[in-house]
Formats: sequence, structure tokens, C-alpha cells
Amino acid sequence: MSTGSDASRPGPSPPAGLLDTLRVGVIMLDTRGRIELWSQLAEEILGWPGNQVIGRPVDLVLATADQHPRLVLSSILRALERDGRWVGILPLRRRDGSTVVAEVRASMLTDGGPRSHALISLADTQLLRGVEHDLAVLDAVFDTSSAGIAIYDTDLRFVRVNAVLAAMNNRTPADHLGRSVQDVISGDTGRELAGVQRQVLETGRIVVDLLTPGADGVGFWSASYSRITDRRGQVLGISCVVLDVTDRLMAAVKVERARNRLAVLGDVGGVLSELMDIDHRAKSLAKALVPGFCDYAGLLVVEHVAGGGELPEQPLAPYTPLVLAGVATAPDETAMGQLLHTGMPMNFPAGSPFSDALAGGPAWFAESPADIRGDPLEPLDPRISTALELGVGSVLAVPLRARGVVLGLLVLGRSATREPFDADDLALGHELADRAGAALDNARLYAREREGTLMLQRALLPQSVPRLTGVEVAHRYVPGSSGAEAGGDWFDVVPLAGGRVAFVIGDVMGHGLSAAATMGRLRTAVRTLAGLDMAPDELLRRVNDLSDDFALSPEEPMMATCAYAVYDPSSRVCVIAKAGHLPPLLILPGRSGPQSVRRLDMPSNTPIGIGGDAFESLEFLVPEGAVLALYTDGLIERRGEDITEGIDRLAEILRRPYGSLEDVCDAVLAGMTPDREPDDVAVLMARLGGLPEGSAATWTFPAEATAVREARARVRETLASWELWPLTEVTVLLVSELVTNSLRHAHGPIGVRMVRGPSLLVEVSDPLADPPRARIAAETDEGGRGMHLVARAARRWGTRVGPFGKTVWFELTLPAGRPE
Repeated sequence: MSTGSDASRPGPSPPAGLLDTLRVGVIMLDTRGRIELWSQLAEEILGWPGNQVIGRPVDLVLATADQHPRLVLSSILRALERDGRWVGILPLRRRDGSTVVAEVRASMLTDGGPRSHALISLADTQLLRGVEHDLAVLDAVFDTSSAGIAIYDTDLRFVRVNAVLAAMNNRTPADHLGRSVQDVISGDTGRELAGVQRQVLETGRIVVDLLTPGADGVGFWSASYSRITDRRGQVLGISCVVLDVTDRLMAAVKVERARNRLAVLGDVGGVLSELMDIDHRAKSLAKALVPGFCDYAGLLVVEHVAGGGELPEQPLAPYTPLVLAGVATAPDETAMGQLLHTGMPMNFPAGSPFSDALAGGPAWFAESPADIRGDPLEPLDPRISTALELGVGSVLAVPLRARGVVLGLLVLGRSATREPFDADDLALGHELADRAGAALDNARLYAREREGTLMLQRALLPQSVPRLTGVEVAHRYVPGSSGAEAGGDWFDVVPLAGGRVAFVIGDVMGHGLSAAATMGRLRTAVRTLAGLDMAPDELLRRVNDLSDDFALSPEEPMMATCAYAVYDPSSRVCVIAKAGHLPPLLILPGRSGPQSVRRLDMPSNTPIGIGGDAFESLEFLVPEGAVLALYTDGLIERRGEDITEGIDRLAEILRRPYGSLEDVCDAVLAGMTPDREPDDVAVLMARLGGLPEGSAATWTFPAEATAVREARARVRETLASWELWPLTEVTVLLVSELVTNSLRHAHGPIGVRMVRGPSLLVEVSDPLADPPRARIAAETDEGGRGMHLVARAARRWGTRVGPFGKTVWFELTLPAGRPE
């Protein structure tokens, strides 16, 4: 109420409650309708200061349009005299001329004397309707919400609770009022909720989606808490909203289980697609299932099938020998892990659930220890009894099938502390068993193919290398580790005329029987052409011309890399050419410390079968004791690495000193990286030395008639110094024929060379490139029989064409007991 001027009024106070929020003004009238008192809130609502309205008729502020304000006032005063009170809605005029609609309540006051007064309270209907709306909404939320709602006071006792929450707690709403949450929910859950409520009340921190067990431990609830304060910030209590999330969580659990099952299938698919071996597949499959899907996993396979034998033709009878091909246990299941091990033999008697599944019956599905134990009156298999003692809680035993035939069992187990298998797990077990059975059958068939491929590969590769004067050889071949494995890598050592030797290494693209067969044909072609004493580049060109014939079908063209080297111990000259192959390495012995490794950089040329026909050779003089290293790409290739890095790594290994070439080969294979490409590997090491001193003799004669006589004399003298007198007559005769042919047809210098090695080699060279041809001489012919004579008398003979002419050579077997 205000009785003074605006300057004398105290300033407004902050809202203290609902009445201040509503701004209820108070006016006192006398019985004539004149204003006697005027509150400050009335001034705030209507804008009239008290000193301007006190003593004046109240119809000053009435804004009725259809009736005169005095008539409205008279009607209100009569109602007050008659009933003692009046309630209604009136439009009131503000000082600025605007109108405000107010809810008015009037009542009569007496002071015990003849005077009476009318006390009027008024409130802005707009604010009043807003509060009423908010209260209605609050009531609707409490009454219609599907969530449980509760209000707690500052003592954390229920002051209001809706029917939903009361039903969730198995109580009536009245049973909650005045009680704490621990009075309603007992045990650890009640204590936990009380602690959370206290924290929210003290800190004001909102707690959202607190997961708790439901009433009596059934289901799951999600509770959210927030602190309640009035407009001045005074704490009034806390609110709580509770949702039953049991269905949501169960759906999430189902989704998570489905996701885990898909993940298990993905892991199993990856394992079964990478490994092509029964043992590896069984072991990796068991590991892929633990612990994501189960705590114990084992694959039992019929013993002879695990060894690559045929699938059983009849249903598996009791006591069929089985082998535990793969097993895995969870890390914390050490007792079970000690009991089971890979390779363990097993069999099951008649009546065992395992025997029934092996015989083609349904899978054994035991959800609980009682199901595992079975009929208590029947004798229990000791192994099942042991499993129960070790805490196995549920078991799946699903037949492994391939092409409709049972070849073993997939046995899965979970501990009693883990959720047991369900029907969905059984369906997944069948899917896993079907995939595993097909994969193991494929591995069995693959083992046969691999064995056949390896057998063919071993048969086509050199079974031994010849012992050659001045040359020491060591070699290795390692099959690949994936795909059809053994395939197209190969090597060869071919003795040539005159104590020379050819070293060959190659790699046919692909794996399996087709690659091995192509390799064999290619190796045969190279050996055949090598026997014709061709230069390395010419030999590769000829092999490339034949590449179309090496392909097994037009749809599978052949492509191969190859390196071919010819070494002559007498001259210490090596000539090498390659077709798309890796560069050979030459190991040079060091005087002290590490050896040096020289990379023989030379034209790579195109691989055989690509179509190119230009091949070039590299010729170099070999230092005493140098080692030529030939290898295939499987030795050095590594995923994500440039091929030159692998070559450098190999060179680093070859720099170390070793006792023998066999040690070098072993060190090279030991240095292969685990993450190399799973390709087969061929390695050929050759220590290139010279012939013993005095093992060769060379002469050049002018194209004159005396050449034949001088050649005979030199040959006799040399054979005598070599103590090869038994070969003198035939050697002199054949040299005479060949020198005579050169003298007659070549018309140039004639070279004669003799080499004593495993046999006696004689070479006659002249500038004429055309090789001699043996012809059938008539009885009256004086000549034409020389080459026939050479062919009949020599162990073998041949010709080769070089850049300066041709060479005709023949070999004679050394006399028994004569030194080489």
C-alpha cells in the first residue's frame, strides 16, 4: 500500500513467491465506493499513484464499455452488502489510458462499529492464466506420462509421485509420500540411488540415464535426476524421471550378439580363406572362436582324413579313431588348456552324445550342466565328468560335413559363469561347422594336389649336379607357402664341351601342376639347346621363339624369366644373358675382412613369352675364387618394398665370410624375412675356379700344307707329357681330318686347342662360319669321310659358331686309371 509520493516509496524487491509472481494488488473502499487505501502492487498494475486516487471514487479506474462505471460499482456494493463477497472479471483503466483485464475478489470488512469497508484484491488475468496453464501441464505430465515421475523435498522424501512410478515400485502413490527412496527400494540399489540424490541436491549436477536394476531385481530402469529451485534460487528439492528400459537393453543385447556372430563369421571366413593346410586351418579356426564366441573350441577329425585320406564311406561307428586337429581355450581357463592339446587321439563309446552326432544324428546342444550330465541313472563319460568339474556350463557338438559326409565334430563350450548357448548360437554353430567341414575337405584335396605338384617338381628338377673341374656348386629349392605352392622356380647345371659349364635359373609365372609342367618343358628345351653349344643370348632367343609351344592352352599363355650363364674354366671367362630375371651377384673374396658383392648390371631384356627377340650378353673375366649367385624373386620380395631393397639385403648376407657354399645357401635361406611373398625359392651358388696348371694347350697354324704335319707333332708331344699315350693314335687321326678340312675350305689361320679334364677335349677352329656337314662318300671319292670318322671315333662331337668363325670339337674318354 502506498500513501506517499513516488519518491518516498522503497524500491521493488525481488520475487519471493507465487503471489509476487502474480502481482496481487489490494484496494480498500468505503461503502460509498471511495478509495481509502491503495497498495503499491495496485500502483504497479494500473499505474496510478496513491496520492492521485485516494479519496476519489473507484469508478475512476473502471473501464466498462456497455455500462456506466457507477452502475457497475453500485452492483458490486449491493452484492457485498448482501453476500459479503464478490468475484468477477473487470476491465480496468490504466493511467496511460490502456486497459488491463483483472480478476477481482472483494469482501466486506468491519471494525466492530457502524463503519464497513470493502477490501478488493486484483490480479492480471494474463499472468494468472499462465500459472494455471503451467499447473495443468504439470498435472497432465504426472497423470499421463508413460515414465515414472517423482518430486522430493530437501529431506529427499517423496512429496509427489505419479501412478506409473508407484506401479513400477509395486506400491500405491500414498505409500511413497513422506518416505525416502531407501524406504521404498531396499538393498544396494536403494543406497546407491539415495547417494545419487544427495549428490544432485548438494551440487546441482544433473544425472541422466542412470542404469539400475528394476524392482525386486527384475528388468532394468533408467533414472534421471535434477535439482528444483524457486525464482530466487532457493533449493526446493529434486525431481526424478524413471524409464523401464528392459526391452531397449534386451534389443541392444540381441543386436550386439548378432554383431558378434557376424564378426565371428567374418573372422572364420578370413582364416579359412588364407590357409590351405588341415592342421593350420583347424588350429586357426579354433583360435578364431575363442573367446569371442566360446571359452573352449576343438575340431575333432577322423584320423585318416586328417592325414589326407578319403572321406568316410559309411556313418562313423562308435570308437572311430579321431584326432584333435585344432583346440583353443580362453586365457583364464588354464586347467582346460592343460587337459587338451593338438594331436590328441580320441574316440567315443556307443551311447555318448558325441557318438550320436558323429553317426549323422543331430548336434548335441546342452544349455546347462544338468543337460550336459544327462540321465543321472546312466553312466557318465569320464571326459564329460571332467569337463563339468572344470566348470563347463553349456556345450555345442556339431557334425563337420563335407559333401554330405560327416568327417568329424566341431565342439564348443562355455563356462558356467558365462551366458549359455541359445538357439541362435546353435544356428551359428551349424554354419561354422558347414564352413569348417568344406574348408577341411578342400585342404585335404589340396594336400594331395600339393604332394603331386611337389613330386612332379622334384622329378623335374636336377636330382644331382655334375662334378666339374674348377667349379664348385651348391643349390637350394624351397616350395612356396600358399596357393598351389610348388610351381615354376627351377635351376640347372649343364656340362658343355671343353670343360665349360652352363648355369641356368628361371621362374615360370604361376603355381601348381601347370606351372611345374611348363617348367619341365622349359628346362628340357634349355638343356637341349645348351647341348648345341649356343651363346647365351642366342639360346634365350631360341627359347623365346618356342614359348608359344610351352603354353598349356591359348587361354593360359606362358611367361617366364630366366638367366643363362656359360663359364669356361680354362680361360676364366663367363658369358651371361637374362630374360627379365633378377640381376646375378658376383661375390669377390676379400683379402681381409668382409667380401665384396658386385651386382652384374646388364640388359634385363624381356621375359620369355612376352614377344621380344632382342637379347644381349655380358662377358667378363672371373677373378680366382669368385662365386656367382643366381636366385629367384621369392627369395627377396617383401610386401610394400622395392625389389632393389631385397637385393641389397641379400648382398649384405653374402658379404659375410662362410666356410663353404652349403653354408652360404643355408645363411641365405635363414635370412629370408617372415613377411616375404609366399612364393617358391630357387638358389644356385657356383664358385668359379680355373683348370689345373698345364691342363690346356693351344696353337695357331697358318693355312699352309705344313699345318697338318705340325698339328700332329704338337698333339703327340702334348699327349706324351700328359701320359695319355693310349689316345695318341685316334687323337692324331681326328686332328688331321679336321685340320685338313679347315685347310681345304677356310683359307685362314687354323687354331687347335686341347684340354685335359674329365675327358680329353680337342677343338679345331677356322674363320669359316659354315659348320662341316657329314656326307655319304662314294667308293671312288677320295674325301668326304672325315666327319664320319670323327663321329664314330669320338665319345661325342659338335660345332659352335662364334663371332670369328666356327669351332669343331670332339671328346675322348680318358684311359682308366689316368689322372684328369
